[in-house]
Amino acid sequence: MPEPLKIDIWSDIACPWCFIGKRRFEAGAAEAGVPVEIEYHSFELAPDTPVDFDGSEFEFLAQHKGIPEATAKQMIERVTGIASTVGLNYDYDALQHTNTVKAHQLLHYAKLRGRQLEMKERLLAAYFEEGRHVGRVEDLADLAAELGFDRDDVVRSLEADEHLADVREDQAVAQEFGIQGVPFFVIDRKYGVSGAQEPGTFAEVLRQVAAEKVDA
Repeated sequence: MPEPLKIDIWSDIACPWCFIGKRRFEAGAAEAGVPVEIEYHSFELAPDTPVDFDGSEFEFLAQHKGIPEATAKQMIERVTGIASTVGLNYDYDALQHTNTVKAHQLLHYAKLRGRQLEMKERLLAAYFEEGRHVGRVEDLADLAAELGFDRDDVVRSLEADEHLADVREDQAVAQEFGIQGVPFFVIDRKYGVSGAQEPGTFAEVLRQVAAEKVDA
């Protein structure tokens, strides 16, 4: 078996395109038949968001982008339709908009224990499909416990901001790379792919990079 290609993905939990991009990348990697090793990195699209946002996602998007609420609703309907094409059932009526810095810390906690990918999937599904809160320590600890993590230890880690420095380091690297939007994929530490591209695009890039490694 060839050595897996390292895939570094900058992503936010409160990012509808990040979940869509995750599914499309997974499909592309399967299509390419190229082994990959994935690591997620922290990126906050709206770091000033309060933990308990008082309002709907439509209101947040309208405020955040400075657009009418009707336009925000159309954007959300469009992304919900695209999500459904990759098997995701976004429920924006139930979604609880929140700050994601603690969720990013939980991803680093899980990474240290070799289970970051499971935790990423759980957080995205909880946020976009299940209307769960992913900004508060107790709620995040509940989600981690569902995956078999020690709930008390998760609470300890999050309350102590044990992995906040790791989150900030990811964000600093994103800034160095000039990453301004997510998802952003860095393939084999050399090639950048921006956005939730179609599976075929990912497959083509992966095959190309894998072939280059063989030639090298």
